[in-house]
Amino acid sequence: MPRPQPNPFRYGALALDESFTNRTEEIEELRSDVTNGQDVVIFAPRRYGKSSLVWRVSQDLIADGVLVAQVDLLTTPTKEKLAEKLAKTIHDDLASVLFRAREGLRVFSGLRISPVVTVDPNDGSLGFSFEAGRRPEDVDATLERLFELPGQLAAERDRTVALVLDEFQEIVSIDPNLPNLMRSVFQRQPEVAHVYLGSKRHMMERIFNDENEPFWRSAKRMELGVIAPPLFREYIARQFEGTGRDIEREVVDRLLDVTRGHPYATQELCYFVWEETPVGEQANLERFEDAMIRVLRSEHAHFSLIWDKAAKTQRLTLQALAIEPGRPLAGAYRSRHKLPAPSSVQRALEALARDELVSKDDKGEHRIAEPFLAEWIRRNEL
Repeated sequence: MPRPQPNPFRYGALALDESFTNRTEEIEELRSDVTNGQDVVIFAPRRYGKSSLVWRVSQDLIADGVLVAQVDLLTTPTKEKLAEKLAKTIHDDLASVLFRAREGLRVFSGLRISPVVTVDPNDGSLGFSFEAGRRPEDVDATLERLFELPGQLAAERDRTVALVLDEFQEIVSIDPNLPNLMRSVFQRQPEVAHVYLGSKRHMMERIFNDENEPFWRSAKRMELGVIAPPLFREYIARQFEGTGRDIEREVVDRLLDVTRGHPYATQELCYFVWEETPVGEQANLERFEDAMIRVLRSEHAHFSLIWDKAAKTQRLTLQALAIEPGRPLAGAYRSRHKLPAPSSVQRALEALARDELVSKDDKGEHRIAEPFLAEWIRRNEL
């Protein structure tokens, strides 16, 4: 019996290999920047594929001989935890590549606080921990030395290193003084390309665009936008065809009209359209509608939480934008949708923008940015 064909569309986790599509220009740009030792901060709304892009570029860089180390700051709520994660990625991704097994641990010999090294009995991997309760200045000195090590190893071995810091906005909550310490080290590391990612755009904007912040204008800004619908159209048709199915052009147009090329949303909706289409058959508008219902059902808990947290004026503004993207501060618009005074609407828009639920385009018009939220609001008649 032939094995069932797997769904070619992916959402939720990283979009890898064939699921990662149409970022050719961004891949080449980031790859070139890192090779040149250029620091980069990637700006994009949530679910635009920042992590998937960096993963893809990292694979190419490693093949080119670049050393890539990555730390997710969302998993490092304290300075001690940050030191542990840094030590592990420096050992696993840098020292282990450059030295023999036992020699790799020697890079930590100059730390103010020596790590406790443990061995996982299942796979033999090493873990690092730093004793809590040590003096703050000792922890800071240890972190400073760990931040220096990628640059030192790169210079000594004439290699380029990429240090990827995901959820970088969390650095402020770990310790407000850490940005100053990190910046003082990073600006002396020409051999290291620092790549910064973050899921809270307004905080990342403040860190890198406020002249009073230590990271002000310290990295090249890279904007990650939607994928142009014509590029996505070819990809969608190819994925259906490659798995023994077909999809009507009208369905592809309708699908991209809903998602507007949003990477995550397009993969998600395509996933459900594919699931509704048996092998050897064609995805039509009826199957598209069934898929749309399944998508909204899967997102219902997420959207309900958003709605419950929203203040009254925010809800009114979302309802208006779900019906008519445009200029909610204009008198005629507010009159049509029975919105309150401009000052109240302005505060609502600012709060919704901070939560990345609403965005403004180049023409100054607002629209709901969260995938499928507008459709959910219209269908639920909230």
